[in-house]
Amino acid sequence: MKEYISEEHLVNRIVELIQSKKGFDIKIFNLKGLASFADFFIICSADADVQVKAIADEIDKELRKEGVKSYHREGYNTLSWVLLDYFDAVVHIFKKDVRDFYNLEKLWGDAEITEIENEF
Repeated sequence: MKEYISEEHLVNRIVELIQSKKGFDIKIFNLKGLASFADFFIICSADADVQVKAIADEIDKELRKEGVKSYHREGYNTLSWVLLDYFDAVVHIFKKDVRDFYNLEKLWGDAEITEIENEF
């Protein structure tokens, strides 16, 4: 197991890994003071279920190399919305149409939201 990884490094690393698999419309929600189960949500979109899986697998694989394992994973059975829970940060990887339907941005509208520009 590697040394402790800071929240900031964890969030930035997740964003890098999402971008490496061409995830888009990435938003970071600061939930401090709004939720007790996590400090950050990182949300992104993908065009297809294959891309959703590729993003989730890349995050899981690379963070494990750094000694960070997810506490909980779900959504691998349908691949329309995969959730990876790292305690401090929860990653939501959506197929675009599913993200539009659930609209977490509206649900967590009180959170400070940082939008990450697409790299492509």
